[in-house]
Amino acid sequence: METITRILGIDPGTRFVGYGVIERRANSLVCLDSGCIRAEGDSIAERLVIIYRGLREVIARHSPQAAAVETVFTGNNPKTAIAIGEGRGVALLSAAEQGLSVQGYEPALVKRAVAGSGRAGKDQVRDMVRVLLQLAESPETDHESDALALAITHARHLTTAERTGLGKSGLPLRRAKRQVPDFILKQLPPGIL
Repeated sequence: METITRILGIDPGTRFVGYGVIERRANSLVCLDSGCIRAEGDSIAERLVIIYRGLREVIARHSPQAAAVETVFTGNNPKTAIAIGEGRGVALLSAAEQGLSVQGYEPALVKRAVAGSGRAGKDQVRDMVRVLLQLAESPETDHESDALALAITHARHLTTAERTGLGKSGLPLRRAKRQVPDFILKQLPPGIL
């Protein structure tokens, strides 16, 4: 029987939240849906409610088994990092509440997994998302593109984990450590290998 894993990628924010749903079918990835939740509202609280409801609707519509969410990148502006963290919290809650397994990925790791370089630009990521998912056109927004890139990264993480013995049981084979790429090792809990 063919293994199919449906993954929701979420690019968090407090005004715009990208989402992308892909399916992993044997050796291919298929895009089922993607878009951007636009949170209109005067207060952060109102916008977070819109985001929460929007993500719940996407999850209900597609029934993914896993979610990949971008981790908070602080950069030079702590205020922006806090706002993104609030949006990320809502994304995590929406996914966890529906029973999805949730994994966070750093932006540089996502760029490296999709475009081959942790310093890839938005255009490079968008173009590679189009190629990897065999889309007729590139995603409309960076938020949508980033969400699909997160889902692709998680699909690749799952494939690597399964090939190295980190599959369904969740317990790794001790000999697998040398076979696991560095970018995957960074995502594993300390001491697991």
